[in-house]
Amino acid sequence: MTDLLTRPTGNAPRTEYSVADLPPLPPTHIPPMMVRPPRDPRWKRRLAGGAAVLVLVAGGGSAGAYATDRYLDGRAAQASVAGTTAGAVTEGTDLAPIVAKVQPSIVTVLVDGAQSSSLGSGVVLSADGMILTNNHVIAEDGSVSVRLSTGETVPATVVATDTTHDLALVQATGLSGLTPATFGADDSVAVGDTVLAFGAPLGLEGTVTSGIVSAFDRSLDTGDEQLSGLMQTDAAINQGNSGGALVDMSGKVVGINVAIATSGDSTGSVGLGFAIPSDTVTSVVRKLVAQINTTN
Repeated sequence: MTDLLTRPTGNAPRTEYSVADLPPLPPTHIPPMMVRPPRDPRWKRRLAGGAAVLVLVAGGGSAGAYATDRYLDGRAAQASVAGTTAGAVTEGTDLAPIVAKVQPSIVTVLVDGAQSSSLGSGVVLSADGMILTNNHVIAEDGSVSVRLSTGETVPATVVATDTTHDLALVQATGLSGLTPATFGADDSVAVGDTVLAFGAPLGLEGTVTSGIVSAFDRSLDTGDEQLSGLMQTDAAINQGNSGGALVDMSGKVVGINVAIATSGDSTGSVGLGFAIPSDTVTSVVRKLVAQINTTN
């Protein structure tokens, strides 16, 4: 499939977006065995005998936060100190309020092709349906749609991609009143802090897993991209999680899930997952939004 490097032709009007750049993260190296399984989340849902069967069809500082709806509607991003800070889970910590806060901002991104169907995850960036996901989630030919946390599915269009950082923007149509995610700064979490991974692993939408930040500044060769400056986590991440959110204990997105390491022939989680850090993500999103504005 051809990567979409510019916004496809479309008739729907677009909101103007404006943002400033953030600095890139420095790379380091990890062994070449740390690779993503073949492409991402390719899962087909089949109904047989009343049961749903999923079939694989292809392979720190202060807790400042950037609310994506603030910069995606044309206003400058503003840093604000969060009311609660990220940290490790202690006895009695209740994760349910964090999940309830973040879940409405997580979607499933579906691609329906002539030969197969695939899915990944995404994060809501604007109330009118701008969705962030991984480029490899939408890299196959086919019609794109987005399924909200409410279960509603709407058509969508890929509007911009960045293959270098494996990120893409998808515009869902006919939506309003969505809950945009809020992004935390890179220094809002440290190694050992608890994080939650949101998405649709193995096609199981609305899934949340927990773990800690294991390391920073990892580099990966996925076979399709050379990714650097990644955050490592032991939160369970599987095929289908790509493009979903990794959030801290204050409900801020600190990374976008992008890859996992596997052992032998296994394609499941072995406790080594990787996410694109929030500062890199917001920088790329701003550049993609500028690209959209230029083509409008």
